[in-house]
Amino acid sequence: MTASPTYSLVIPVYNEEQAIPFLMERLEPAVAQLDGPVEILFVNDGSADRSRPLLEQLAREDRRVKIINLSRNFGHQIAITAGMEHAAGDAIIVMDADLQDPPEIIGEMAHHWRGGFDIVYAQRIERQGESAFKRATASAFYKLVNALSDTAIPLDTGDFRLISRRARDAFMHMPERERFVRGMFAWIGFKQCAVPFVRSARVAGGTKYPLPRMIRLAVNGVISFSDVPLRLVMYIGLAITTFAILYGIWTVIQRLAGAEYVPGWASLFVATVLLTGANMTMLGVIGLYVGRIYTQVKGRPMYLIDSVVSGPAPGEGDPKNQ
Repeated sequence: MTASPTYSLVIPVYNEEQAIPFLMERLEPAVAQLDGPVEILFVNDGSADRSRPLLEQLAREDRRVKIINLSRNFGHQIAITAGMEHAAGDAIIVMDADLQDPPEIIGEMAHHWRGGFDIVYAQRIERQGESAFKRATASAFYKLVNALSDTAIPLDTGDFRLISRRARDAFMHMPERERFVRGMFAWIGFKQCAVPFVRSARVAGGTKYPLPRMIRLAVNGVISFSDVPLRLVMYIGLAITTFAILYGIWTVIQRLAGAEYVPGWASLFVATVLLTGANMTMLGVIGLYVGRIYTQVKGRPMYLIDSVVSGPAPGEGDPKNQ
């Protein structure tokens, strides 16, 4: 590019060959309304379809486009991190490739950034093409995280947002491997505002966040920003211990009072199962936190890059935004 970019678009891609042509069609007029040079960073997160050759073809035709091919699928949150680490713009816009994040509101987000906001997040006022179950669980997730955490995450937001350079730098100084990006930006603080939008149905292809991955993201969000589950484990353990002590005292009193007492296997079985289940649940919660510590202390890089493909040099081909 002939000038340093004012804006960097970071777009993680995983098996989006059907959506890429539609994305570029709508991205072009949205980018044209911005008041400065633009770079478009596609992070290919180990796609197994034709996404990679399609993206690399875009890079050969447009010098604004840069492709970061990760060595394998590292996950959506890591792909976002990789893109932001390589973004050179003064403002970085993160959006998905499936067009559920509408490029048309990028200009409004940039306007708020010019007005002094460091983080401008897109907030969903309507979710088209999603089942009632998906909407209900998403709402419950945000309420649960906010109830358990000291960091308030804005309701009905995803990872579609614009961040300033200093917010990006603060984000990159957060070293955790298990990342929950929207929570991390809420924790950063700085001056933030929302841009409301209607979340459309996917333009093509299927969701990359089926129920198991959604549950994993939810658990990751809770564990990343709250120690309440650990305290609940302690409270449950104390409650069960107190119940066992009181039940033992009551049994002794019954025997001393001469009350008829018929020991039964059913009560023994129920008590054993109850205590065993509670013990396994508590160990599981503790194990999630210990596992996170284990992942962190190994010190492995968050991602590995297979290749980087940049646009043509000035004067070659028919580049845009010269």
